[in-house]
Amino acid sequence: IYEGKAKILYTTQDPDLLIQYFKDEATAFNAQKKGVIQDKGIMNNRIASSIFEYLKSQGMQTHYVKTLSDREMLVKRVTIVPIEVIIRNRAAGSLCRLLGLEEGKQLACPVLEFCFKDDKLGDPLINEYHIRALNLATDEEMKNITNLAFSINEHLKKFFLKLNIELIDFKVELGRYKNEIILADEI
Repeated sequence: IYEGKAKILYTTQDPDLLIQYFKDEATAFNAQKKGVIQDKGIMNNRIASSIFEYLKSQGMQTHYVKTLSDREMLVKRVTIVPIEVIIRNRAAGSLCRLLGLEEGKQLACPVLEFCFKDDKLGDPLINEYHIRALNLATDEEMKNITNLAFSINEHLKKFFLKLNIELIDFKVELGRYKNEIILADEI
């Protein structure tokens, strides 16, 4: 039913469930740079499954149901909220360019950013007033999105710390599933 840069979604006999297939295609800079990395889809599925299983064990609601194969997972059918949600624990990447910060600088607190999910526009940075004006999400949904993002951050920092990895930043997408906002897509 859908093919994106990194995944293909297929229907199942259950209208509430989809099969998410991970491709080997790789993109950067909003798909301006493209290539194929052998077995990237297998690794993405393995990593995403591990993260979703951990978050699920911590009581987090996600679209993940189970891993089906090396490249496929069964997921809940969600309507993606067209907002990319970014949490930054250290200054890196675009935050450094935007604010003139030194790469790697420890931030006084995590920074929450929202971007409008639109490749043609380059996923521009937006705020809650843009979100409200464009009817991308309700105020109640934004409250849930914000709480969920910070909760995911705390859980993922612990998850990666056990692997001796510091979580610098990450992006998530969220979806609507039966009137609830849940973590969807992949991390």
